[in-house]
Amino acid sequence: MRASIAAIGAALAATLLLSGCSGAASAGSATGPAEELRLGYFDNLTHAPALVGLEQGFFTDALGETTLNAQAFGAGPAAIEALSAGAIDAAYVGPSPAVNTFVQSAGQSAVIVAGATIGGAALVVRDGIDSPADLAGTTLASPQLGNTQDVALRSWLKSEGYETSTTGGGDVTVAPTDNARAFTLLQSGQIDGAWLPEPWVSRLVLEADAHVLVEEADLWPNGEFPTTVLLVGADFNRDHPETVRALLEGHTASIAWLNEHPTEAAAVINKKLAADTGKPLADAVIERALGGLHFTNDPLADTFSISLQKAVASGTAKDGDLTGLFDLTQLNGILAAASGAPISAAGLGTE
Repeated sequence: MRASIAAIGAALAATLLLSGCSGAASAGSATGPAEELRLGYFDNLTHAPALVGLEQGFFTDALGETTLNAQAFGAGPAAIEALSAGAIDAAYVGPSPAVNTFVQSAGQSAVIVAGATIGGAALVVRDGIDSPADLAGTTLASPQLGNTQDVALRSWLKSEGYETSTTGGGDVTVAPTDNARAFTLLQSGQIDGAWLPEPWVSRLVLEADAHVLVEEADLWPNGEFPTTVLLVGADFNRDHPETVRALLEGHTASIAWLNEHPTEAAAVINKKLAADTGKPLADAVIERALGGLHFTNDPLADTFSISLQKAVASGTAKDGDLTGLFDLTQLNGILAAASGAPISAAGLGTE
């Protein structure tokens, strides 16, 4: 998969340059491009395709006359709330929030139109915790109840024989906490660990004297699991296919750029992070964090049933049918134009 993505990178870039702004020729019509696209994302390195797409102008170039308004969120459930309320049209989110909104709405809320990032999450703990047996009675943070890392933490703890509760308590207390706050609490010794995405894993290791107890990659076949996908509201996807295609053109251009310019990626990502947060990451942090990430258009659709099972078992989601979760038709059209291989929806949607 990695080789094929690298091979089509140059072709994708050329195709997108040729396509230019064709996706937004008639902004505002009911059946044409939307006048505005409101996009959610996080200031995490697992959202590098969004950060690069915004910083390098790939989205605005592809969208043409369609106005792009981007908004940063702290975790997936918050972005999903905004999407459900009609405050945004699309968002980069983790698998668990995407699955939750799809199941809760009986498939009517949103569809995944592309993958974005594989890897980049881990359980980081304080000194003195060296094995799962040391976790009894501890307090561990996750970004938000029901988000992808929260589900991963609760599922792993269950596999180790620990009971948790979504309302607090249990053998191990899981405390949904904003990433920056979790960093401060672990650094000051007020919590014992946290299951977080990058760059927070690397920041805790390099800046808070913490260490990795569990690499999430070790829990998945071939070490590959999705941490970020591109989700679009179902109504928006239906009503504005030209705009969705333009968004995907910007997205695939960003993925191609990341894979073709690994030595330049840190500086571009850091520039966007500094603009959003007021402070860039340390060079050592971003270098360590990017080493564990892989950027791809493939959402790894065959992992989503597993993600749902884990969420149900952890008490953060209800079971449901995932048929229709993916609409990869436009993505595969873009890839085909660049002589790329099609991406599978694993029987869970169109491709």
